[in-house]
Amino acid sequence: MLTENAEDFFHYLKIERGLSDNTLTSYKRDLTQYIHYLKTVAQQTNWEQVTRKDITSFLYQLKDTNKSSATIARHIASIRSFHHFLLREQIVSHDASLHIETPKKERKLPDILSVKEIDRLLNITKDSALHIRNKAMLELLYATGLRVSEMIALKISDLHLTMGFVQCFGKGAKERIVPLGNAAIQAIEKYLQHARGKLVKRQTDSQILFVNQHGKPLTRQGFWKILKKSALEANINKPITPHTLRHSFATHLLENGADLRLVQEMLGHVDISTTQIYTHVTKSRLKDIYQSYHPRA
Repeated sequence: MLTENAEDFFHYLKIERGLSDNTLTSYKRDLTQYIHYLKTVAQQTNWEQVTRKDITSFLYQLKDTNKSSATIARHIASIRSFHHFLLREQIVSHDASLHIETPKKERKLPDILSVKEIDRLLNITKDSALHIRNKAMLELLYATGLRVSEMIALKISDLHLTMGFVQCFGKGAKERIVPLGNAAIQAIEKYLQHARGKLVKRQTDSQILFVNQHGKPLTRQGFWKILKKSALEANINKPITPHTLRHSFATHLLENGADLRLVQEMLGHVDISTTQIYTHVTKSRLKDIYQSYHPRA
């Protein structure tokens, strides 16, 4: 019964709330662990019998296995949302997750690349179809701050190159418009004119913008391999992930005087507090620069 109600919840998230596959996967992972604990440790078989103590015991188990405060906070959010669903659907008469406290998240500053490192990463001069595609993808990500999941879902029709913007759908299928710079536009035009046709066997096969060497839609894992290889070729020896370009995009904009609200809109953040982490990054970098260059620092 516990699992059956969870499946109803996932269906609700997908159909009624329109959440992305990645967000759904996160919910499923969290609640699968939670339900497993209730069945095997708490010996619960009915949601009506689940108590606040069962939930806190589960959270303490997560803490005992050295889960980060961010991971625990995400689990709490999933559990709260699920129990609220159970109450709304009248499966239970009370919300067992009420008053569960969320731990304070560790404010970890995101890793970014310097402008010089970005220049090296984007300096792809080889003219094979795959190299042209790689340059177009990297230029696009740095120019827009798109999430990788948003980039690989782009269709050719989402591009508006003559007007200088791209249309994408972020978390919760929310649409947003993001400007494109000249470097990104030129790289994408070159990819469309000289590379994509060599990768896609028939132009009617797919309208997905970026494809792999077999002409199929690119995956997140496939892009990650491309990024790591490109970073290695650019002699960038720091940890780099697909999100690094998004972090660098936001930080460099703020360092150059961009308005926080505009950066929030371009990143697709619902809450501006999420965007404010980048103001901490810029302050941290200013301090490093001061310490390095001021003669009496």
